[in-house]
Amino acid sequence: MAISVAVFVGEAINWVDELRDKLADVRPGHWDDPEAGYGPLISRNAKQRVEALIASGVEDGATLLLDGRDCEVSGYPDGNWLGPTLFSNVSTDMRIYREEIFGPVLCCMQVANLDEALALVNSSPYGNGTSIFTASGAAARRYQSEVDVGQVGINIPIPVPLPFFSFTGWKKSFMGDLHAYGKQAVRFYTETKTVTARWPEDNASSHAPNMTIALK
Repeated sequence: MAISVAVFVGEAINWVDELRDKLADVRPGHWDDPEAGYGPLISRNAKQRVEALIASGVEDGATLLLDGRDCEVSGYPDGNWLGPTLFSNVSTDMRIYREEIFGPVLCCMQVANLDEALALVNSSPYGNGTSIFTASGAAARRYQSEVDVGQVGINIPIPVPLPFFSFTGWKKSFMGDLHAYGKQAVRFYTETKTVTARWPEDNASSHAPNMTIALK
């Protein structure tokens, strides 16, 4: 999942500084490093794209609280490393909001209440996944019902379903008419056959069992 925007509702924005401190303790590393939080980006081009998006966020006026560029991992000088990066004061017209970053970059936004949060999320042309973190069952219930997104997590950061449920992205996050995994995927790979038949009664024989078994 590429959920890269955190929308802080009301006074929750006061947690941004603590979030920055926590992210500063996370570092990338080799696959067998037990202290590493994640690995390198997939390619040099991917790293350059994410770095360009970080630069665009600075140019567009977002506040760069934590900069993961120029990250190095000892013993692996050629790795596509990028450290945790955190922006605040992000707006909907910025590239870092409009584009999926696919890197360790989190954009922070603030709204006054749940109404504004729903309006912000629902105004996006994409609808793959979203999560809400709350202690209020009423808020969670309303969010799951009214949010225009196909995969919703409640106090779960990555709302990817188990394989027997369909991967239900909505809007521009999806093309076609059937989703991957689950029952919809079974339908996608299944050919249906419709047979319409009529057998007049006078064709039936009174001297033999009126049944046929077909095996395939």
